[in-house]
Amino acid sequence: MSKKEYDKGLVADQTYINSLPDIQNGSDAIQGANVKIQRVGISNFKVPLTFFTKEGENVTLQTSVTGTVSLEAFSKGINMSRLLRSFYEYKQDVFSLNKLENILKSYQEQLKTFEADIVLKFSYPIKQKSLRSGLEGWQYYEIALEGKLNKKGEFVKFIHFDFVYSSACPCSYELGCHAEQNRGVPFVSHSQRSIARVSLQVENDDTLYFEDIKDMCLEALKTETQVMVKREDEQAFAELNGVYQKFVEDACRLLYEVFDKDERIVDFKVMCSHMESLHNHDAIGVIVKDIPGGFTPDVEYSVFNNLTIGK
Repeated sequence: MSKKEYDKGLVADQTYINSLPDIQNGSDAIQGANVKIQRVGISNFKVPLTFFTKEGENVTLQTSVTGTVSLEAFSKGINMSRLLRSFYEYKQDVFSLNKLENILKSYQEQLKTFEADIVLKFSYPIKQKSLRSGLEGWQYYEIALEGKLNKKGEFVKFIHFDFVYSSACPCSYELGCHAEQNRGVPFVSHSQRSIARVSLQVENDDTLYFEDIKDMCLEALKTETQVMVKREDEQAFAELNGVYQKFVEDACRLLYEVFDKDERIVDFKVMCSHMESLHNHDAIGVIVKDIPGGFTPDVEYSVFNNLTIGK
């Protein structure tokens, strides 16, 4: 009969550890088909990580980590804790996409796997100045850093960046102007909060800051949502929306234009979602650089479910 008390006095020395069973690293009792699993690992592991800012300072942010590896046939499973331990070896470092390559190689070595990837998700603060009043506030951007290491040892890296903006409908404005000019009635054309998710493949992320990506999105779309607003700022925002009206097709092409001319970006994919205030559905668009072997416009449309405010 086993005793029903926790053994506080046990010392787990190496001899004791070596005696413990390790079913995960065996091939016995594999359930189901004895085939390769393309990806297995951990998701939404939370840890505070430090990142560079363009101003040369460091910022520590709560980060959600997803790490996976491939599992070959005849292997029952992986030791999930090794994923965490290999990651924690770098917990004091400042993180970037280049750092992920070291972690993935550690995955491969410790877990004897052929393919590995990792994604870090966090909200990144950038100070935003109001349009006219001079007030300042923190705008937060949803960012994911992704690294992939294939069986040939080739490492590719991506930055995924969400940019929230306002999209005023040109058709609604034109029809409203017609009503005002021909029938003398007031109108308010419709607009809505919208999101562009930009995915960038980069070679050297040390030269492409998150602030640079924000600036490129702002250059393209003009009508970023605001943090601190007084009356003069609200008026300025209304004017911006009037000058820079856009359909979702326009937003895609405007972002394509700015990313296509940046030599730091190898490839890119843009997904835009306009959360219609006129309709009970969203308007969406996808555009890619369209290079051989690069991003494709094909997506699981469930991805667009995440392109909503407050995700």
